Amino acid sequence: MNHKSSSQDRLFRAEFETCQIPPASFNHRAHIRLAYTYLVENEDDAALNLMRSALQAFLRHNEMDVSKYHETMTRAWILAVRHFMQISSPCESADAFIEANPIMLNTKIMMTHYSAEAIFSPEARARFVEPNLEEIPRHDP
Repeated sequence: MNHKSSSQDRLFRAEFETCQIPPASFNHRAHIRLAYTYLVENEDDAALNLMRSALQAFLRHNEMDVSKYHETMTRAWILAVRHFMQISSPCESADAFIEANPIMLNTKIMMTHYSAEAIFSPEARARFVEPNLEEIPRHDP
């Protein structure tokens, strides 16, 4: 896998990590972009740890309730982005990756893997819960 991040992706990641991105502009696409930038340079566990730390710091910095962080959603999306990185042709940027895999923009995609009861449970917010409907494909980095 030879996916790359662009200089704009790296700047975006740095701005997010230093809390320069306004909360209103950190939408689903931005979440996918951030996950992609971490996965380009890291194995899944390291990317997850970086993503978790960045999201929690972002919440704290913006005086948002840290309980808004959702561990299962974060890890599930890391797994999903990795899956699409593995099955798609190498991309030169997060934008190219998202354009090549527009299904990633479907915020409801996790509902094919999880029931609402499972994904929206307090347990799933606090720790990773395995899918209860359909497994998320996993690949070796």
